[in-house]
Amino acid sequence: SLGISYPVQHLTQFLAERIDQLTPQLVREVKARVAFHDPCFLGRANSVYDEPRRLLAAIPGVELVEMAHTRQTSLCCGGGGGGMWMDGFHWEKAHARTSEWRVQEACAVGADILAVACPYEPLRFEDAVKVVPGAGKMVVRDVAELIAESLGE
Repeated sequence: SLGISYPVQHLTQFLAERIDQLTPQLVREVKARVAFHDPCFLGRANSVYDEPRRLLAAIPGVELVEMAHTRQTSLCCGGGGGGMWMDGFHWEKAHARTSEWRVQEACAVGADILAVACPYEPLRFEDAVKVVPGAGKMVVRDVAELIAESLGE
């Protein structure tokens, strides 16, 4: 250890602390039903659940919908903690990869966008969208991308 201690925050926490300053700048409408996937480390490991949802709810036009498994019961995307090597096992036992299961849950609530906040998730869910029946038009976007899309000039 170097004897240095820095406070560490996830981007959603940092932005949520500044929501009063950010909200007036969110002027472009993102007309979509958005389901947020709680990432394992952000959610279950660090109990960060509300901040990403506050940010999404602040975007004009967003209708936030909740999937069957959220917050403490959220499912892993399958990418972290060696999960990508478990795909074969999950497929063999459940006939679905965890990423596909999650996309199915987003489809079930009519989500147009599956919002994420972890670097493992976009690739996992974008691949799942390609193979899950009925998910072809769903888009996977990071919360930060949606915020940026809504910002005025």
